[in-house]
Amino acid sequence: MSSSVPRLVIAAPASGSGKTTVATGLMAALAARGLAVSPHKVGPDYIDPGYHALACGRVGRNLDAYLCGPELVGPLFLHGARRCDVAVVEGVMGLYDGVAGGGELASTAHVAKLLRAPVVLVVDASSQARSVAALVHGFVSFDPEVRVGGVILNKVGSDRHEELLREALESVGVPVLGVLRRAVQVDTPSRHLGLVPVAERRAAAVSAVAAMGAQVAAGCDLEGLLSLARSAGAVAGAAWAAADALGSSPPPPLPVPSPGAAAPGPPPVGPERASSSSAGRAESAGRAESAGRAESAGRSPIVAVAGGPAFTFSYAEHAELLAAAGAEVVTFDPLRDEQLPEGTRGLVIGGGFPEVYASELSANEPLRKAVAELACSGAPVAAECAGLLYLCRELDGLPMCGVLEAEARMSERLTLGYREAVAVGDSSLAVAGTRMRGHEFHRTVVEPGAGDAPAWGVLSPARRVEGFVQRGVHASYLHTHWAAAPGVARRFVERCRTS
Repeated sequence: MSSSVPRLVIAAPASGSGKTTVATGLMAALAARGLAVSPHKVGPDYIDPGYHALACGRVGRNLDAYLCGPELVGPLFLHGARRCDVAVVEGVMGLYDGVAGGGELASTAHVAKLLRAPVVLVVDASSQARSVAALVHGFVSFDPEVRVGGVILNKVGSDRHEELLREALESVGVPVLGVLRRAVQVDTPSRHLGLVPVAERRAAAVSAVAAMGAQVAAGCDLEGLLSLARSAGAVAGAAWAAADALGSSPPPPLPVPSPGAAAPGPPPVGPERASSSSAGRAESAGRAESAGRAESAGRSPIVAVAGGPAFTFSYAEHAELLAAAGAEVVTFDPLRDEQLPEGTRGLVIGGGFPEVYASELSANEPLRKAVAELACSGAPVAAECAGLLYLCRELDGLPMCGVLEAEARMSERLTLGYREAVAVGDSSLAVAGTRMRGHEFHRTVVEPGAGDAPAWGVLSPARRVEGFVQRGVHASYLHTHWAAAPGVARRFVERCRTS
């Protein structure tokens, strides 16, 4: 099976060249023409897809060849692009920048090749003229398998500047598909982790996206870009589907041993493969608890997912996997809601900016108590990064939920990068030995950094233990993508049913 959804990858020589402005503006301009546009982002970033969703009216989806593996890039793309007329994929960093020490892995170029998609190179031309030809020639010739089908010149200063740039690029043989002048109205504010998320500036973000769309529509050859998109090769394979992914993943071993239980055998090689001792425990536990599971199997446990301005980091596939595993997913806002959704059996708190809203989160004492009570009951709680901070005793001196005996604070140091990790012990998400890839992105510190039962043993770039596992709580700085390990969602929902 193959699909030939028209598609473009919007790339650049380096960060700061204008990829997000061009990609988001192109999405908005094509959507304004009545086309169904599928928005995608290379890499783990959560913020840009929010702007993409605003432009397209569809959820923005990530394509990360490190977190999910190269083999899932095509299927996840096809999943997001179902029933769409065209897809726009925004790249990450420079075109050829990938995992440190990993060659092309997870770079924009890698994803473009996996998708057989032509690349449009966005060049910041603000401080150059003829040199643009050497720059573009280098990017075109560096990897013959990457097809750079056009250039968009950004931050062009004048008509004369544009004339010089176009003249220089004639020798390269790559068409100029757009020229954008400097425009203050399309600037978007940034802070310590990048752009301010859409959820925090909805009205201003709507205006910014509209301005991006208008600028791209006025300055770019939309017909030329669509023609290039239609030249993309077919993507082989079937679209990813949450139900199919769950059906092909190993069943979740239950129950989770209490602290102090015998450690399982050595970690397996592949993701989600439990040791034989874990499998044995699962089989016997399954017989002992089959009646209880059968009784609850007909009900859909409610899994509350934190949202709102403080918790905006989430991959759409997580909620889809939870629903496919049998959960009813209900979103709540910890800034506004004083109680968890009625009947909550499990809680997911993803990433975001609790440090920006620490006062408001702390002031919502009824919800903090409700979260603490749920965690104390043994219900499964999955917390990543911002969720970890929220579960701490305090954040920057302000009381939080107090689930973890740890304190969090802002830091000047940026922690950023991909990680390879292994589950140290059994938890509501994984059995001991489960290998996962993740991503860290924060300017905070939690002390201590790990509990008596850590969540992960980080294997690279430096070995350490990290995070907390206690009762049903799994809290960690590590952002993971559950499409790479769908059994995580099924195990979590099974814990919701049986806890």
